[in-house]
Amino acid sequence: MLNGIKPEKAIRAFEKAGGVVRKRGSGSHVVIKMPNGQLISIPDHGEIKSGLLQAAIRKAGLTTDEFLSFLRS
Repeated sequence: MLNGIKPEKAIRAFEKAGGVVRKRGSGSHVVIKMPNGQLISIPDHGEIKSGLLQAAIRKAGLTTDEFLSFLRS
């Protein structure tokens, strides 16, 4: 379900959920500020491991189903 998701798609899904990219550029992580005030950090390389993605989804105040709907749209 959450396996094999590329960072670009996950970042785009968090943006659709109202997140704002705070840092992109140097370094290998992207920091996104979510509407609930939480900052989540997404690695910008390879595939995101499912446990890390699940933790980011929870921290962002989303359910897995909500995140997957943003991912598909």
